[in-house]
Amino acid sequence: MRIGVMQPYFLPYIGYWQLINSVDKFIVYNDFQFMKSGWINRNRILLNKKSFFITIPLKSGSYSLRISERFISNQYFDKDVDRLLQIIRLASRKAPYFKETMPVVERCLLYEEKNLSGFISNSIQLISEYLGITTEILFLSDLEIDPSLKGQERVIEICKNFSATLYINAIGGFELYDSKSFESNGIKLNFLKSIPNQYKQFNNEFIPNLSIVDVMMFNSKDDVKKMLNMYELINGTWHCREFA
Repeated sequence: MRIGVMQPYFLPYIGYWQLINSVDKFIVYNDFQFMKSGWINRNRILLNKKSFFITIPLKSGSYSLRISERFISNQYFDKDVDRLLQIIRLASRKAPYFKETMPVVERCLLYEEKNLSGFISNSIQLISEYLGITTEILFLSDLEIDPSLKGQERVIEICKNFSATLYINAIGGFELYDSKSFESNGIKLNFLKSIPNQYKQFNNEFIPNLSIVDVMMFNSKDDVKKMLNMYELINGTWHCREFA
């Protein structure tokens, strides 16, 4: 059993979907403190040859609120969503796969769910289905995991809950985990590192790591499916040797 865990990100880059596709069960880590200026409620698309942030506005709330406790601003549903969709249409209308991709984007952004976690989780499900990803997607807030556990200990407990033998984490968490702690619980630790892949973005200089929306606009569904497998798994034991 292969497990992956990640916070819910808004229309994230291709590496996020590679992680989902690489595991048997993907746990959306929505029971986690919301962080401003991250990727939970914003991402980037290509607009006028530059990267441009698209953002879901949120209601004000305490800094300590978890992702599952944050809510989308009423103004998003009243007017911002129409403006956001118009920006995406104008930015991508001449992209080769605009007609196939835009309906998926609309279903994601027009979803009438004010809870941020539920809103983003819906888009994760929709895009996974569109790309043929069959991984079971679950939500941490629905699991009976000891809330007093933090960081690595909580991830290990999640893995144990599903009798996982392999935990795969995005390469960005390379410094956060100790493979010996996983191995002592019968779990192998790997890190997923995306293999750089350039594709044509009109006639512009390529801008990497934009939203999956950009990838889908400029590549056929079959080509995006191929990209889902363009990664390497790095054994976590190398990390232990390097820093021993």
